[in-house]
Amino acid sequence: MFRTLILACLLLATAAQANDWEALDQPGAMAIMRHALAPGVGDPDTFALDDCSTQRNLDARGRAQTERIGAAFRERGHSFDKVLTSQWCRTRETAELLDLGPVEDAPPLNSFFRGRGDRGGQTDETLALIVNADGPLMLVTHQVNISALTGRATRSGEVLVFRLVDGVPEVTGSILIAP
Repeated sequence: MFRTLILACLLLATAAQANDWEALDQPGAMAIMRHALAPGVGDPDTFALDDCSTQRNLDARGRAQTERIGAAFRERGHSFDKVLTSQWCRTRETAELLDLGPVEDAPPLNSFFRGRGDRGGQTDETLALIVNADGPLMLVTHQVNISALTGRATRSGEVLVFRLVDGVPEVTGSILIAP
């Protein structure tokens, strides 16, 4: 019984780490990533966009997770013409540490958690960024933004691979390298 339980746990852990790298090789594939591990929920009431000390930030495990994710992409020959990021410090740091392409701020990717933004407007603007992309694109943003765009929840550091089908994002894979 104990061995069966251990085997079941190992299989679940392996499934949780399953990565859909082949989805990135498909025509039109793009990636959207939730920032790496930044312990806590939301941001303090004293949040200021231009002051990282007022925000929830990556910790050492989140930075290490990001570096492992970037290395895994590079080992498989994946890079991006652009890495668009929310202006929040944890997303920008994630985007930069990935080292997968030139990083550019994209305000539509800013979090709208707890009423900090406009869910519908930002989602429409994000979709416009994707539709107008020329070449491989990666977006680094927040759980609420990814969920609004794709209908899928993500864990810290998880990358969803998607393509546009009739102008709508269709998730074709998921890549997760745990912290």
